[in-house]
Amino acid sequence: MGEFSRVGKKPIILPPGVKVEIKDGKVLVEGPKGKLEKKIPPLVKVNVEDNIITVTYEQVHKKLKNKAKAFQGLARALINNMVIGVSQGFTEVLEIVGLGYRAELKGNVINFSLGYSHPINFSLPPGVSARVERGTGDVQVRVILEGIDKELVGQTAANIRALRPVEPYKGKGIRYANEVVYRKAGKTGKGGKK
Repeated sequence: MGEFSRVGKKPIILPPGVKVEIKDGKVLVEGPKGKLEKKIPPLVKVNVEDNIITVTYEQVHKKLKNKAKAFQGLARALINNMVIGVSQGFTEVLEIVGLGYRAELKGNVINFSLGYSHPINFSLPPGVSARVERGTGDVQVRVILEGIDKELVGQTAANIRALRPVEPYKGKGIRYANEVVYRKAGKTGKGGKK
């Protein structure tokens, strides 16, 4: 086994306009799109020199070495996502399929009509913005979520998808734009009375 986690040993090169500061066990990343702050996982050291971030793990007992390597990879992935978020941002696209299914954006609340007896009002968390567009073909509506925190954007998309998961017979519901929906064959109608 190598001395480092495969992911954790890769250095992160900071794009122009992004600043990183390590303070009180936290990583602060600031860029053109905003600021993010996350706690550094245990057993890990983060160093910033000449616009390059390196993540190493502390020297620990043999029993904790695998855990330290795992935390090193986690810390590197989290910091890399923070750097990408404040410089480029993250986008998640959801598609709503189903006749009569609608979504309308009012302020920071998305009003959904998803075939239930009542409309659903979904409040966007701070840090996530949305756009609602008309879809093409089977897709009635597309909801585009944007933000700088990958975890928050992903969790918001998952929460919206959970409002009406795709059913396997007609493919109606809310799905990710790149999601593959496996369809089931319905009843064939064979058999019956003789």
